[in-house]
Amino acid sequence: VRARLGVGEGLTDPGALSPGDFLIHPDHGVGQYLGLETREVLGVRRDYLVLRYKGEGKLYLPVEQLPLLRRHPGTTDDPPELSSLGKGEWQRLKEKARKDVEELAARLLILQAKRKATPGRAFPPLPEWDPLIERGFPHELTPDQKQALEEVLRDLEAPFPMDRLISGDVGFGKTEIALRAAHRVVGHGAQVAFLVPTTLLAEQHGKTFRERFAGLPVRIGVLSRFTPEKEEKSILEGLEKGTLDIVIGTHRLLQPDVRFKDLGLLIVDEEHRFGVAQKERIRELKAEVDTLYLSATPIPRTLYSALVGLKDLSSIKTPPPGRKPIRTFLAPFDPLLVREAILFELERGGKVFYVHDRVASIEARRRYLENLVPETRIGVVHGQMPEGLVEETMLLFAEGAYDVLLATTIIESGLDVGEANTILIERADRLGLATLYQLRGRVGRREQEAYAYLFHPPRLTEAAEKRLNAIADLSDLGSGHLLAEKDMEIRGVGNLLGPEQHGHIRALSLEVYSELLEEAIRKLKGEAKEERRHVTLDLGVSARLPAEYVPSLEGRSRYYGRLAEARSLAEVSRIARELKDRYGPLPEEAENFLALARLRLVAERKGVVSITEDLAHLQVIFPRWPLDYDAKALRQLPFRVELTQYPPGFRLEKKGLKPRDYPEALLQALYLFADA
Repeated sequence: VRARLGVGEGLTDPGALSPGDFLIHPDHGVGQYLGLETREVLGVRRDYLVLRYKGEGKLYLPVEQLPLLRRHPGTTDDPPELSSLGKGEWQRLKEKARKDVEELAARLLILQAKRKATPGRAFPPLPEWDPLIERGFPHELTPDQKQALEEVLRDLEAPFPMDRLISGDVGFGKTEIALRAAHRVVGHGAQVAFLVPTTLLAEQHGKTFRERFAGLPVRIGVLSRFTPEKEEKSILEGLEKGTLDIVIGTHRLLQPDVRFKDLGLLIVDEEHRFGVAQKERIRELKAEVDTLYLSATPIPRTLYSALVGLKDLSSIKTPPPGRKPIRTFLAPFDPLLVREAILFELERGGKVFYVHDRVASIEARRRYLENLVPETRIGVVHGQMPEGLVEETMLLFAEGAYDVLLATTIIESGLDVGEANTILIERADRLGLATLYQLRGRVGRREQEAYAYLFHPPRLTEAAEKRLNAIADLSDLGSGHLLAEKDMEIRGVGNLLGPEQHGHIRALSLEVYSELLEEAIRKLKGEAKEERRHVTLDLGVSARLPAEYVPSLEGRSRYYGRLAEARSLAEVSRIARELKDRYGPLPEEAENFLALARLRLVAERKGVVSITEDLAHLQVIFPRWPLDYDAKALRQLPFRVELTQYPPGFRLEKKGLKPRDYPEALLQALYLFADA
């Protein structure tokens, strides 16, 4: 049996909409999208979205109103609570979140002001020293890395303590930024502490730092459970006397016997993996010291933009040059395919991760694999083993004592084994999207093409199939942000903002939460609120994608979703071209729908509030009077346009126009008004 390669249509298109998705209406809250229904009202045919609410509640929403809706990250496996229609509970939820969000924004603003008022050390540029670290870097920095580095160095040059978070997918070069920051600080004669969650990472970073600082007068020590006693003693002495410049270590670094002569920079990798007491100690350490946090949980763009200017954030979204996407295969479990995949990797000199997420049967699985592929040496790790043994086995795997590491999802974070370029995941249908994404990130760290095999039972639930297809679709590098609304990022938000905010995000969705946060920040800073423009469009035009033209419900839903999220006329034209290529010439109702999509975009740009019609006119309303327009050109239009001060706007006479001409006529008139 050959596995089928996941092809990238579905979710790589974030506007795609499919039945079963959870959507949020600004007034009614969370509903589940059931499909489309065509209705004829007063001779006008339209498609309506059918949304199911709590109890037997149903809402029929014209597809033109799709831009009002937000997505909720819930899945059929992990559904959100549906709102009740007409009970006001959604508004109450939003109100409670708004209060908490305002408190959070105030707290963050106070912290920021306090930090700016705390005297710290400035580490200005060192023209002779700074370029020395660049020599050992084999690549060009990506634009994102460049920007993050500039932001970090700018922080180091400022006379108050740095407190910056760098987020980005696994292997996107956060360590390089940390390394260059450490180089600057060491150049000024101060010390650097790099705190990591596992012994393995300490060893790996130690190796990287030693290689990159080779030939420079910089002394580096690694402090972890693998450090021999004698070496540990000399590291502690070196830190206290100032003869050791950089120390990389696990929570051992937070013990009271670790004293620094002159700590200038603290780098913390994956802070959320440290306990409460350890975080407290980190806070004490960083009181007057520049601090740089690194996190592999990508921050969703919506939240990122809300927090920028409030928390110091840098985001790395582009992969390093030469990295190839991971080829992802979905297949029912097949021993022949397992053997073939393992041998293929070993023949090209690589190593293999094999994920079996059941501790009770992992030993039986080892024996099975030893019989299936007797040529391999297999190491086993799982969460019930002593931590020291887990780390030792992983280290032996990294160093080449084992070819295959048979593990539970314990390997989800923080293990970089360059030669491991194939991962096989059993019962992938049982794992969440975030876990699958993180597990797959264990391979493909180098230029060599990497493979991920997701095995599932012959029969799958609809939800599991959707999830596995989503992970196969997200094969582009850095597509972590496309999972933006999924649990990985919700989990990340909990780490960033605290558990109570995490609760609001689960209830409201990340996008709605981020909008509330942005609003609260603007309010506190005294900035005007940036209104999201939504035009009310109510014209008697039959406009839809008929089922005779686009036969599948999934297809129609997807195009409606994409047209609702289109932000430019070029995008609408691209979708129109795609429809023609795939389904042939556009029928009149589809032409009308695309014309209304164009009209909506132009009206939003002009600041229009609504476009409606009465018996004789089409009425366009703007928010205020006077209007800025080209009077001469307006008089030359082939139909009569009359300005109205109450309400502010214009009326266009329908005489001589058919309903299908309305969008085009309105566009001609609107182009003569200035943009808002």
